Amino acid sequence: MIEIKFEVDNYRSAAYDGDKLVGMAEFSVANDIWTITHTETDPAYGGQGIGKNLIKCLVIEARASKVKIIPLCSFAVREFDKNSDYQDVKFED
Repeated sequence: MIEIKFEVDNYRSAAYDGDKLVGMAEFSVANDIWTITHTETDPAYGGQGIGKNLIKCLVIEARASKVKIIPLCSFAVREFDKNSDYQDVKFED
């Protein structure tokens, strides 16, 4: 079973299959804004919704931390475009 973890010290959400890292969504922090810079899933684990769950994890943590997100990487942009319920944490200029 895939486990999604928020790793604040590593600036990412991470997906694990046991002890094996199989995906991550990385972010940078500036002025209480998280910028999702990269999302990646091991190709062997593709099609399981891991990437979506990695982004969802960051959204949940951003809400809890009362910060906004800039979806910069193309996958994060698509996820935010598809999910109207993410708009409350999306940073707008």
